[in-house]
Amino acid sequence: MNYSEIPLTLECQGDQMMGVCCLPEKASSLGFVVVVGGPQYRVGSHRQFLLLSRKLAAAGHPVLRFDYRGMGDSDGEGRSFEQIDADIAAGIDGLASQCAALRKVVLFGLCDGAAAALLYCARQKDPRVAGLCLLNPWARSEATLAQTHIKHYYLDRLRQRDFWWKLVSGKLGLASSAREFLLKFRQAKGETMGDPSQSALGFHALMARALVRFPGLIQIILSGNDYTAKEFLQWAQVEPGLRQLSDQQNIQMLEIADADHTFSTSEWRRKVEQAVLAWMGGLQQRLT
Repeated sequence: MNYSEIPLTLECQGDQMMGVCCLPEKASSLGFVVVVGGPQYRVGSHRQFLLLSRKLAAAGHPVLRFDYRGMGDSDGEGRSFEQIDADIAAGIDGLASQCAALRKVVLFGLCDGAAAALLYCARQKDPRVAGLCLLNPWARSEATLAQTHIKHYYLDRLRQRDFWWKLVSGKLGLASSAREFLLKFRQAKGETMGDPSQSALGFHALMARALVRFPGLIQIILSGNDYTAKEFLQWAQVEPGLRQLSDQQNIQMLEIADADHTFSTSEWRRKVEQAVLAWMGGLQQRLT
């Protein structure tokens, strides 16, 4: 299907945000809004967001990708992923203004863009959002990072010939390595975290609430070779209410083996595109 790309200026609390709409000739009622994580802008790493937007538009879905305030070509002061609810709402409004057929949207995000989409749904409960497409969601804490390092980095090191050669040759600082491991172990057990801020507590609790209570469909795509993805799984195993996440009927989880955090090869991007397109088709059928 043919489509056109239209630059768009979005108003958000007195600031202007820059975006690009991909509009099919015959647009479906289900749109797609790319929530960009930082530091990032609307094209995406390796042009991923641009290429995915064009694939979706060619399949009939209107798409908006935009820079939230303080990022890319948009006005305003810099802000974290926890502070862009108004930006996301303005993005949905902007896409709706360009596409009369639009009734529902999917929020898409990579890393903290995925976390921002979850936070938006937890706090705003926007009825226009029918789906969430989340790539390697950001769920980092001191404890989950330490747990991930112990589970993956340190165990992997024991399997490497280089580690044993350094140990035998005396080139490995045993004292410093032992101290580092002990620190990670204590962090993993939560012994060095101190009193976390209320914002940090809210961030994880709100993400969990969205994953459990969101009434629409959720697709979670994880990279097989990425610590952020492994941390998300680690967090989901210990966060109250999320241990059976993969068993939820409305959640589809899949892993792209060997892929890095930003799906940097054409093969990995193609697999993401195929998965998202198939999932969007299923969501469209459910809505009609």
